[in-house]
Amino acid sequence: MMYRAYQLQDDLMEPVRFFARQLKATTDTFLWTWPEESRRRFKAGLEMVERFELSHARPEFDITEVMSGNRLVPVKAEIALDLPFGQLLHFTKDVDTPQPRVLVVAPLSGHFATLLRGTVQTLLRDHDVYITDWTNARDVPVEAGAFGVEDYIGYLIRFLEEIGPGAHVLAVCQPCVQTLAAVAVMSEEKHPDTPLSMTLMAGPIDPRESPTEVNEFAVAKSLAWFQRSVIATVPSRYAGGGRRVYPGFLQLTAFMAMNMDRHSRAHEHLYEHLAHGRDEEARKIKDFYDEYFAILDLTEEFYIETIDRVFHKAELARGAFTYKGKPVNPGAITRTALLTVEGGRDDICALGQTSAAHELCNSLRPHLKRHHMQANVGHYGVFNGKRWEREIYPVVRNMILSME
Repeated sequence: MMYRAYQLQDDLMEPVRFFARQLKATTDTFLWTWPEESRRRFKAGLEMVERFELSHARPEFDITEVMSGNRLVPVKAEIALDLPFGQLLHFTKDVDTPQPRVLVVAPLSGHFATLLRGTVQTLLRDHDVYITDWTNARDVPVEAGAFGVEDYIGYLIRFLEEIGPGAHVLAVCQPCVQTLAAVAVMSEEKHPDTPLSMTLMAGPIDPRESPTEVNEFAVAKSLAWFQRSVIATVPSRYAGGGRRVYPGFLQLTAFMAMNMDRHSRAHEHLYEHLAHGRDEEARKIKDFYDEYFAILDLTEEFYIETIDRVFHKAELARGAFTYKGKPVNPGAITRTALLTVEGGRDDICALGQTSAAHELCNSLRPHLKRHHMQANVGHYGVFNGKRWEREIYPVVRNMILSME
């Protein structure tokens, strides 16, 4: 009923948005007697109504060119591997010499991989970049089967096999756990496609360290509570009709509740920018929220297993994590260099949670380990924005280059 109630509300709002859109387009014609300032404010209000919606379609990456070396080169996104629950996306570009291949592992936590657009765009300067482009679970037919934590690990291994030997992997946020597990499995098997380096950024390797509000909420409720309270069935109108999911609109609501004052102020500023004709300032806010309000659903099994195995039991940190019935041993990693990155003001994944990977990878020699703590950045700032570009990215680039 939860998903149907949400869908009914959205369907009822669509005529309202349509009316606002049409009225805004004709305001200058029919309200020409109004003062210009009044018309702008009226149109700004209509645009705020028009924008009152969530998107369930993946936005485009819109990365068409990048400065590589001393020249601007065109970039094209191509599907390198297409699987039911995700694609391996390759950003191809014409460069004079081969560049280090990097797999960016995007989180599966309610937003599309395009949330890492800035991360990818920066990496493209010096690297041959791939990314995990996860599919909205409501668009995957039930016949495709389940997709849980171990399936995620299996996808990462398959993606690395597709890229081939000598690649590097960079994981952002939640999938740091699955990435470390995948590299450990490949290392123990002496897999030829084991990555040369592994960068883990702001991920819950050990969520017991300095638990945040997010961590505390995850462990405060039982699995039965989560299954009863936040799991819904996809309506039959979608390709994944009948699939049990954790809806993206619930995850977005939770994210926004953590910083509701900031989001409210942002929309107040958006209205004022629109009302005063400050188009460029308004565009920046609209671009951010167009991305932020694009959401995807997670499969029930992936969400519940993540709560259980990553947060309730902290299996990886405790040495109890298994893959296909076999123990996962990070100590088997001996040749993949490790870089961990944390933000000093991260309120989602606090200091110490990601750097815990160093203790787990106890067979790595000291020169293959590095930790970077970036002061004065929150969770998003670790992988996006000016400090990512100017201060964090050079550390990542140097780690990758050192292993080439």
